Amino acid sequence: MIPSLPRPAWLRAVTAAYVVAFLAFLFLPLIVVAVFAFNDAPYPAPPWHGFTLDWFLGNASMSRVGLFGDAELLGSIATSAVVALWVTVLSVAVGTCNAFLLERGRFPGKQLLSVLMLAPLVIPGVILGISILAFASRIAQFAGDVMGWDLDFLRPGLPLVVLGQFSFIATIATLTISARLRRFDRTLEEAALNLGASKAAVFRTIVLPYLRPALIGSAAISFLMSFEDFNTTLMLVGADSPLTVMMYGRMREGATPVLNSVSLFLMVASAVLALAFMRRSPRAR
Repeated sequence: MIPSLPRPAWLRAVTAAYVVAFLAFLFLPLIVVAVFAFNDAPYPAPPWHGFTLDWFLGNASMSRVGLFGDAELLGSIATSAVVALWVTVLSVAVGTCNAFLLERGRFPGKQLLSVLMLAPLVIPGVILGISILAFASRIAQFAGDVMGWDLDFLRPGLPLVVLGQFSFIATIATLTISARLRRFDRTLEEAALNLGASKAAVFRTIVLPYLRPALIGSAAISFLMSFEDFNTTLMLVGADSPLTVMMYGRMREGATPVLNSVSLFLMVASAVLALAFMRRSPRAR
């Protein structure tokens, strides 16, 4: 149908109903979680019992521990942030190298490598986590038994969580940066080289500024995906639990509105982070 032509009334009504239903499906659960983070009741669900900030600030007289007074929960948020930071740095760095390899390199089997690179995205997170755990544990055991090396970073713990998340998030960073690099006009590089600029100077002053929007976008995606990852993290975590694993354990013990307050806090933090990246990112040309 040509967009400029008038549409029947029934089609406009169906389109509007679809949009409303889709937005309700996306945002209604988030709104419910946000509202009941302020519910003055010991459970995170209706009915409404009044407004309170106890689930954020705590209330000693009612034996309520709020989000900002829960050291264990705040520690898990810090743990998730540290893991996400490492995953982001590794994913963007390796994704940039992969993008240049796939877009600029000429070697046999490049198409096969491009397809294999997508494999971590279609493997379920639980299977990916179990596979990485089994492989790393075997290597650590072999190194300990044969060579006497104690490779603790290959045991369940935060280093293995970083490696597990990096294994699939790096693919997303690669795809994001490759899409930007593919549109780059290489005649700009050739002109700069003909004028006497070194390859390092060309990369620093021409290629890197052009890739900056993709680098910033892939960093934001990598950080948020790492922060919210659960399936792979659950299989690889050790004593220090990231936030998703901590919230899963709390849910099994019995949900409280503190989990709603954590969810609201993360929604606001994610929105602020996304807006900050959008404002700082140059417009793509």
